Amino acid sequence: MIDRHDTHILRELARRVAEIAALPVQEERRRMWKRHHALQRVRPMILVFPEGSWRELLPESVLQCQGETARKIEWELRRRIYHHEHIHDDTPIEGNWTVQKAIYLSGWGLEPQHIPSPEATGAWGFDPVINGPADLDKLQYPTVTHDVALTAQRLAEAQELLGDILTVELKGVAHISFHLWNLYAERRGLGQAMLDLYEQPGLVHRAMAFFAEGNRRLVQQCIDQSLFSLNNDGTYHSSGGLGYTDELPRPGFDGEHVRPVDMWSSAESQELAQVSPAQHDEFALQYEKPLLAPFALNGYGCCEDLTRKLPYVFQIPNLRRISISPWANVDACAEALGNRYIFSWKPHPAHLVGDFDADKVRAYIRHTLEVSRGCVIEMILKDTHTCENHPERFTQWTDIAQQLAAEF
Repeated sequence: MIDRHDTHILRELARRVAEIAALPVQEERRRMWKRHHALQRVRPMILVFPEGSWRELLPESVLQCQGETARKIEWELRRRIYHHEHIHDDTPIEGNWTVQKAIYLSGWGLEPQHIPSPEATGAWGFDPVINGPADLDKLQYPTVTHDVALTAQRLAEAQELLGDILTVELKGVAHISFHLWNLYAERRGLGQAMLDLYEQPGLVHRAMAFFAEGNRRLVQQCIDQSLFSLNNDGTYHSSGGLGYTDELPRPGFDGEHVRPVDMWSSAESQELAQVSPAQHDEFALQYEKPLLAPFALNGYGCCEDLTRKLPYVFQIPNLRRISISPWANVDACAEALGNRYIFSWKPHPAHLVGDFDADKVRAYIRHTLEVSRGCVIEMILKDTHTCENHPERFTQWTDIAQQLAAEF
């Protein structure tokens, strides 16, 4: 329950979000994204995801609501307002409120175990639960369940709270992304998983086949239960991107039952950043491609450098967006991609820590824009785990990027 005090705060914030969402610039941004995703170069597009830095941009201390549920809603509303006022990228601020269906996923039989860090934001260590071939027999295919009654309750509560101010929408599974190597490395330990490629390749293939089949079954369960929702809107896509497109849903969509062919999807295997292109293909892509094939538009990659692996990546069905990581050779990638795919460049987030050097940032971005003149490029600033309590750096970085994007 949300009391009167918290309700008043949330409704006032929602009104401000609605005002921002009604600005003409939001529709202009949506149109630009649709052209961009259709591989029409409008200009370099810019998205900023502060991620871990949000705790410095919008700390808990700014929240005024008292109830736990109300504070979560308040934070999301304030996040949209903050983004509009301080981060001048190409993110459309939407005047909707999404209610997630109460969908639950059972486990894989063996769940990851971690060795915690003594630091509040430190890195945990792996505590393997797969210690040999016999442990693979303990894995189980997960199942999907939907609590219809709880979904209806969530929807009714949101409509009562915000429905006359924001457009309340119900969504099921909209972000589709396959992470087979994450499933394996989390349970095996990343170091041992790398050794397995050399010492026990059969074990790796067996694990990949199992996780791929489990993901295929999850997709089918979502189809059977009509749990997919369209993601041709502001839904987060791949490892950084939005879904706005006029290409989806595909012809034959009945308006109710969303099919894979009506959706964006993606995959990544950043754990394989240091392995050869041939091994990446053998131990990842051969299992990922069949999972991606049923979907209409696909993205690939995350933080792994795909420069030398692009010939294999290009074999992915319905490929549209490719992640060009901070460690990739942007010159070589730009030449290879041309205007056939979205050049989803991830600028280095470390430029937001230490001494912020505007000239260095400008030169760094300018180089990539110069070499990618023939590409359909987007700049996705993410993995910013801290800005060292200098929120203004996001504004500075984005303003520099927008100035340069205007030149190109």
